[in-house]
Amino acid sequence: QYWKKASDPNCDSERYMLYMEWARFLRFYKEQPLVLIRKYYGEKIGIYFAWLGFYTEMLFLAAVVGLICFLYGLFTMDENMSSKEICDPAIGGEIIMCPLCDRDCEYWRLNTTCESSQYSHLFDNVATLFFAIFMGIWVTLFLEFWKRRQARLKYEWDLVDFEEEQQQLQLRPEYEAKCTQKKKNPITQEMEPYLPLTSQAVRFCISGATVLFWVSLIIASMIAVIVYRLAVYAAFASLMENTQTLQPISGLLTPQLATSVTASCLNFVIIMILNFFYERIAIWITDMEIPRTHMEYENRLTMKMFLFQFVNYYSSCFYVAFFKGKFVGYPGAYTYMFNRWRNEECDPAGCLIELTTQLTIVMAGKQIWGNIQEAIVPWICNWWGRRKARNNPENLYSRWEQDHDLQTFGALGLFYEYLEMVIQFGFITLFVASFPLAPLLALMNNILEIRVDSWKLTTQYRRPVAAKAHSIGVWQEILNGMAILSVVTNAFIVAFTSDMIPRLVYYYAYSENEDSPMSGYINNSLSMFLISDFPERNEPTENPENFVICRYRDYRYPPDHERKYLHTMQFWHILAAKLAFIIIMEHVVFIVKFFVAWMIPDVPADVKAKIKREKYLTQKILHEYELEKLKKRLCQGDKQATEKEFIATEGRMELSRAM
Repeated sequence: QYWKKASDPNCDSERYMLYMEWARFLRFYKEQPLVLIRKYYGEKIGIYFAWLGFYTEMLFLAAVVGLICFLYGLFTMDENMSSKEICDPAIGGEIIMCPLCDRDCEYWRLNTTCESSQYSHLFDNVATLFFAIFMGIWVTLFLEFWKRRQARLKYEWDLVDFEEEQQQLQLRPEYEAKCTQKKKNPITQEMEPYLPLTSQAVRFCISGATVLFWVSLIIASMIAVIVYRLAVYAAFASLMENTQTLQPISGLLTPQLATSVTASCLNFVIIMILNFFYERIAIWITDMEIPRTHMEYENRLTMKMFLFQFVNYYSSCFYVAFFKGKFVGYPGAYTYMFNRWRNEECDPAGCLIELTTQLTIVMAGKQIWGNIQEAIVPWICNWWGRRKARNNPENLYSRWEQDHDLQTFGALGLFYEYLEMVIQFGFITLFVASFPLAPLLALMNNILEIRVDSWKLTTQYRRPVAAKAHSIGVWQEILNGMAILSVVTNAFIVAFTSDMIPRLVYYYAYSENEDSPMSGYINNSLSMFLISDFPERNEPTENPENFVICRYRDYRYPPDHERKYLHTMQFWHILAAKLAFIIIMEHVVFIVKFFVAWMIPDVPADVKAKIKREKYLTQKILHEYELEKLKKRLCQGDKQATEKEFIATEGRMELSRAM
């Protein structure tokens, strides 16, 4: 049994050691026994756990910095002038806001969003900018240091001369079975099966159309969730106003937040359902393409799955970050989706808190569901499979039979592990400016993930067939691409989703109070609308207090101005500042990233020296062997023929030493 040490003292009891020292959660503080993992499971699984362990170690630094940024927002919450003005009955209590939906919604006072504006400061503060820049540099450090770690493992595990080109010569059995035509391989000079170009083109077209259809299905589902947001907002607004039991929490649970939370949960359920079906479709269309080698099969499946999962998991976050509240229009001239549903507005405190809510629900939900799938489902399947033989003695139900009845890890088992971690990597890099605690959540999940993966491999799955690998493969390029994209997305989040740039513009250009430069910012950021200018479609059915003016979030001229409801000069100043900030931040971070990447060599100097030393010794041994053979021939005669070979061999040895 894996939980018992072998009775034979000469037996290494490797599975027992892995179970006791690696596959138990209480050993989370210990380093992984990578040498034993590599010996028992092979290099391919060993390199995955080495990468996961290194990624988790690097997350510790990001989690600490993110926690400090969060605590900064927490401790400075009471000093935030914007939320003070919103909560002040004399300021926020006197500002009447325009209705957030047509006809059914009422006018409302700004101070009803007091609590949400205070909580938004936790994530929308000066530390957000610092953390976004820090994470751009952290990603580069992580990828560069991993290359060095990978190079060291490659040397220590004797994989320096392992070439993946060798694997490219090994045809898949499915390829050989399905391809009836043959042609000569230019490398091996042997006849082997091949797939005609016309057949390849047809299969690729069908595959591409299928992927495009499923990506379109994701976008359609996201639009459906947006329509849900627009349709139920009015219901939430009227419910919270008219239900007395919800009055105590109405300050905290605003209609915007209630809509955002329920929409995020609905979106997560849709993501899981689409993901379940697409996994099977992706394997089917990859099989239909009939890839030539195992490596080609894995690479094609990886790109299909990653493209789908990227759109599936991140589309809702992209919508909240870059589209929600950006195309609303203004009272009397609102923009509508399908000419029916009015586009969503952001909370007066900004859209960043909603992006944080969306990110938290999707990221945390995925991690919880992933651990349930990985740990509980295999355990239940094994328990059910062994129900008939559970009471049999060991001599009737032997150890190898019990192991054979365990779940099969499969050729794609490791693929799903990488995919899960890469999607998580996207959450903590692409949108980290909106949620500094994301690296901390990822760190806690990964500490559990390592032990769950090790436990299920050791106890719930058959021992996989060992395979060689000297790197994490195509996932390295995907991580590099996401690292570059993360700089762009975080720059746009800070510029367009957070309120940092409008505050800075007001602070330096429009503030009139030298003692308290940010006082008056809320009043400055809200435009005025004359209620009598409402068209019949938008005008609320009730106006019990006979309000004349309502306010809305934008920078437009007031009703009595000659350029009535057009954008003010401050709007264009803020837009120019946002674009300038994006350009400056991107260039600064990219310059630092590429400089750091240039400064850190991919292979450590001592490893490079050892590899060169081994190659030199190999050449020296071969040349000395040749020299000995020539000396023997020289002693036996054939003097004239061997003198030239002797001189040439000595010359090669001198050249080898010089190199």
